[in-house]
Amino acid sequence: MKLLHIDSSILGDNSASRQISVGVVKAWQAAEPGVEVTYRDLANEGINHFSGATLAALGTPAELRDAAQQREADLSASTLAEFLAADAVVLAAPMYNFTIPSQLKAWIDRIAVAGQTFRYTEAGPEGLCGNKKVIIVSTSGGLHVGQATGVAHEEYLKVMLGFLGITDIEFVRAHGLAYGDEFRSKSLSDANVVINEQLFAAA
Repeated sequence: MKLLHIDSSILGDNSASRQISVGVVKAWQAAEPGVEVTYRDLANEGINHFSGATLAALGTPAELRDAAQQREADLSASTLAEFLAADAVVLAAPMYNFTIPSQLKAWIDRIAVAGQTFRYTEAGPEGLCGNKKVIIVSTSGGLHVGQATGVAHEEYLKVMLGFLGITDIEFVRAHGLAYGDEFRSKSLSDANVVINEQLFAAA
């Protein structure tokens, strides 16, 4: 099985989402020793945001692209290929200003490709990635699940992944991380319980 591990936090070693996503991946590897992991760090690898230059590069025949256009086209192709090859994705999604990091949005814009991950039909849009499983590591300083403030975070991700046909989605949450040391410690501990006693309990 091929597992794609995506981090998007800008906080480096201080990131709760990075810490938890590593825990998910390690637990998955322990449960299935043959798992092949591909890792992409969106905060440090610098995927460019989708732009007119991106569209121009993709719309230019390969033999006519300049160096910058070729880099753009290669980035889009490699990002999409990683996603398509994955059987499962561990997606670390901290909340920034009530939504996902812009780095994560840039990645989504590279994998949401008509004819590859979704298509439009006479009956409406159809997702083409329904065979994938996604575990979302959701972190936030406050408490937003079920609130209007969480709609552009977890709800957006569910809608976007659903548009691609992915419905096998599970969450590992650590919320209220800014509510003090005790609250943070319990939230992180609860996330580990979910990983070890729920997601991979059978192992």
